[in-house]
This record gives sequence, C-alpha cells and structure tokens, in this order.
Amino acid sequence: MTKCLLILYASQTGRTERLAEACHEGALRCEGVTVHVRRAAAASLEDLLAADGVLIGTPENFGYMAGAVKDFFDRTFYPAQGRVEGLPYGLFVSAGNDGRGAVASVERIARGYPFKPVCPPLIVHGEPDEAALAAAQEMGETLATGILMGMF
Repeated sequence: MTKCLLILYASQTGRTERLAEACHEGALRCEGVTVHVRRAAAASLEDLLAADGVLIGTPENFGYMAGAVKDFFDRTFYPAQGRVEGLPYGLFVSAGNDGRGAVASVERIARGYPFKPVCPPLIVHGEPDEAALAAAQEMGETLATGILMGMF
C-alpha cells in the first residue's frame, strides 16, 4: 500500500518554497511514498485526510506563521477532528527573526488536531544556503521513510 506525504507551505519571497522543494527532493528518495506538494492557500481537507504524514512550511511573519497556513488550519481544523489524530508532522520555517514565534504558533495548533511531532523544527534564517537545503532534504526523506516503515 502506497503511503502519502503532504508538503504544505506558504511563501511570498521564494525562501520557504525553496525549502519545500528541497523537502520534496528528499522525500522522493523514498520509493513507495507519493508526495503531494501544495501551497497552503490551495490545499484542502481532502489533501490532509489522504496524508499519512505532513510537512508544514511557513515564513515567519510578524513573529507568527503565514496567514495562508493559518487559513489552512482554520478551514480544516473542525472537519478534521477525529480523523487525523497522531498524524506525524514536521515543520520548517523561513525566519527573518529568530523563528520561535512561528514555531510556537504552529505547534499550538498542531497539538489541537492532534498531530504528532516527529522531528525538531527546521528554522532557516535568511536565504536558504546549501546546508539549509540539505537539512530540508533530510527532513523530507526522514518523514517519508518513517511513514513508509510505520515508525510513527
């Protein structure tokens, strides 16, 4: 049975999008996992319900997650109740500041679903360099491998 990883992100400057693409590249290393990459504004409840794991990417906006990511949570929270408990997730943040506010805001909502955090948040300051992109690839590959193997 094929597993599905959802990579959900918002990006205005392209930084978070580059991280999402790197997560996607890493996840594709794991055969047997279908990867869906969706901008948060276009992602649906069906995308979430089809996922066996989710990676959430957001820029840090005013010390908070992007409005598009918050909108996704607003649109899916109540309809997803009782249907996504324990869904493994990871988080990556493109930070202009320290990134902690964005992480805290996503983590607070993720606990309400409740999703299961399976890796530490990746916080990237400024333009993603090679090390940041490699870390995002590793995050994608790790989550994909973990859901395929039933580790989470």
